[in-house]
Amino acid sequence: MSKLFSPLNIRGITLKNRIAMSPMCQYSCVDGMVSDWHLVHLGSRAIGGAALVLTEATAVAPEGRISPDDAGIWNDAQTDAFKKITDFISSAHAIPGIQLAHAGRKASTYAPGKGDGEVKPENGGWQTLAPSAIKFSETYSQPKEMTKSDIQIVVEQFRKAAERSVRAGFKLIEIHAAHGYLLHEFLSPLSNKRNDEYGGSLDHRIRLLLEVVDAVRNVVSNLFPVIVRISSTDWIEGGWDIEQSVQLARKLKEAGVDLIDASSAGNISHAHIPVGPGYQVPLAEKIKHESEIMTGAVGLITTPEQAEQIIATGQADIVLFARELLRNPYWPLAAARQLKVDIEWPKQYLRAK
Repeated sequence: MSKLFSPLNIRGITLKNRIAMSPMCQYSCVDGMVSDWHLVHLGSRAIGGAALVLTEATAVAPEGRISPDDAGIWNDAQTDAFKKITDFISSAHAIPGIQLAHAGRKASTYAPGKGDGEVKPENGGWQTLAPSAIKFSETYSQPKEMTKSDIQIVVEQFRKAAERSVRAGFKLIEIHAAHGYLLHEFLSPLSNKRNDEYGGSLDHRIRLLLEVVDAVRNVVSNLFPVIVRISSTDWIEGGWDIEQSVQLARKLKEAGVDLIDASSAGNISHAHIPVGPGYQVPLAEKIKHESEIMTGAVGLITTPEQAEQIIATGQADIVLFARELLRNPYWPLAAARQLKVDIEWPKQYLRAK
């Protein structure tokens, strides 16, 4: 029996297998509105056999977008635009999930192919926010250090976005606390130099993320899964690291988080990242076993055998695919055949099975 194609219960839902589509920005929105592009993009991965289909980073506020072309869920029109997508994903027997995000100091940047670095206010950009007034790099904007009032506004934005996500038909929420965006910026001592209750000690630096989790958990049902994507390490001396991630994961589990999506990096522009096949899998494994929480492995996982081994050896509970699903939306169907597993195909495609 294949472990990769075994079901997984996460709180009140069941994933039909351990394959998830990782969030990937499409830079194809106008005023945060998803379109038919997103319906086809996300829907084809559901048809292709992924059990969990996650949206791109979806901003909880206009100033939380990475670029002006990013998705958002800060108003009712955006919420309604997602309904067609979630209905379709559900009809394909997959779970529609949304990644809620705030880009912090890495916001107001050009989408790929449109320019580099900061989008100036005169070109449609905006003032960025951060725990401390430290630029990500010289090509990024100068962020404003957030006041306590700013922080509480962000918590409320996540809460409202979670309410809208439920109304839009999503069945799982992922909170984006990775890749150098706002919540990660608060976690790392390299980007958070505050001396109040949101900076300094580990307990203070994780406070905002825990407040966001609490706000989200309080507006969804007890059967609704909440997961968190973290960068398990900054890959640089003195930064956020795997040991702090283990401690954070324990706190997140106590707060009602069901799974840690264990990525890495993104907060320090000059970090040296040891990229290679499955290079982040040991991070997911360590968090899983030392924090006793389910984890997802992500990053340069490309073959069915590699993914099968990750699940079969207990390194992680799900495998998230990004580029591999861009290359082949039907990767899960092909993987099942390669692993000699008979899975259900869409009836419209049975002639190809």
